[in-house]
Amino acid sequence: MMVSNIERKEFISPSYKKKLSPKKMILRIFLYTFLIIHSIVVLFPVVWTIGSSLNPGNSLYSSTMFPKNPTFIHYKELFTKTDYPIWYMNTLKIAFMNMILSVILTSFTAYVLSRFKFKGKKLTLMTILVLQVFPSFLTLTAIYVLLMQLNLLNTHIGLVLFYAGAQIPGNTWVVKGYLDQIPRSLDEAARVDGASNFTTFTKIIMPLAKPIIVFLALTSFTGPWMDFIFQRLVLRTADKKTLAVGLLEMVTGQANTKFTTFAAGAILVAIPIVIIFTFIQKYIIEGLSAGAVKS
Repeated sequence: MMVSNIERKEFISPSYKKKLSPKKMILRIFLYTFLIIHSIVVLFPVVWTIGSSLNPGNSLYSSTMFPKNPTFIHYKELFTKTDYPIWYMNTLKIAFMNMILSVILTSFTAYVLSRFKFKGKKLTLMTILVLQVFPSFLTLTAIYVLLMQLNLLNTHIGLVLFYAGAQIPGNTWVVKGYLDQIPRSLDEAARVDGASNFTTFTKIIMPLAKPIIVFLALTSFTGPWMDFIFQRLVLRTADKKTLAVGLLEMVTGQANTKFTTFAAGAILVAIPIVIIFTFIQKYIIEGLSAGAVKS
């Protein structure tokens, strides 16, 4: 049966009838233009670095974005002619240890501040908030002396302890704000069933807080992975060096001009971060406690 034009219009969704106003159209064009420009600005250095790592010789200069005769020799030289594998494993070990320690310390601290009332709680929160104002590198002298007194200079444990302690203030506020949104009725129900505070934390709160815990683990991992200043200050011997310290020495001084090898090493540095983002991005966008409280 044929449908008349009038009947057809009744089936058309209102969203299709509505046309964008000139103001919204201009705003949309501006937004897309901004996103395109921002993407180009972000991706250009990455593409240029990849092209440089494939460039023959030691010079970063090339007449084209990608060299006409690309080569992977610089990636091979990283593992055959330098201590890059040692630097990579050292950095991976420090980042992983810091991730585990930071997640444990920060999650427990945030849980206590979120769920318990005690004397001095407000002062503690204000102190943590104030500590975020001061950048951690202001404490380098004090930390250096402290590590020297504890015989932790030129050790990876000293770096891990510093990173984990320095990340507690900022991360605690983030995790606490997340835990505050979890219904307290879950804690009360667990106590009625005889669960201890530790059981409530590990069996109920932690599974619901998986997105923020994953985010915390990611930031705790990337911190030491990208740091340079403190690693340069603490680490002394070649077998203890990390990626940041080792790569810098490739391009500092008159004799060190391995810029293309440096570019290849910089590309490989990004691989673990990309892999981690690929596997955990679904947890970051998960809901906080959907379906946790049944009606």
